[in-house]
Amino acid sequence: MKEHTIEVDYLDGMAFETEVDGHKIILDAEEAVGGKDRGPSPKPLVLVSLLGCTSMDVVSLMKKMRVNFDDFKVTAKGVLADEHPKYYTNIHLEYHVWGKDVDHAKVEKCVALSTERYCGVHFMLSKSSEMSHEIIYHK
Repeated sequence: MKEHTIEVDYLDGMAFETEVDGHKIILDAEEAVGGKDRGPSPKPLVLVSLLGCTSMDVVSLMKKMRVNFDDFKVTAKGVLADEHPKYYTNIHLEYHVWGKDVDHAKVEKCVALSTERYCGVHFMLSKSSEMSHEIIYHK
């Protein structure tokens, strides 16, 4: 069983520094709540984790299935609850695929495999958030 141990070190104000896999990240808050806006706040990083997880899954699967695509990106739109705890109540993913002869059925299978089986971040978030997605094809 793999285990991750991550820590944050207090800098000042609302800022913290962490290191993940040898990469330093500064977390901070907006000036309006006591920060200096020196780095991202924690909640959007949850969406970044989701995007990274599902994007890597889908690209890996598309390559294995020999899907011919020119470019790919995923966008997340998260809606935060109005009251505390302010968590993402709804998260909508848009999978954008560019290419002339993209096999739509294979792309749909890749996205389904990621969202239903492989992406652990999607799985965790689906326990507390309404998750949805769509695939948008570009030529």
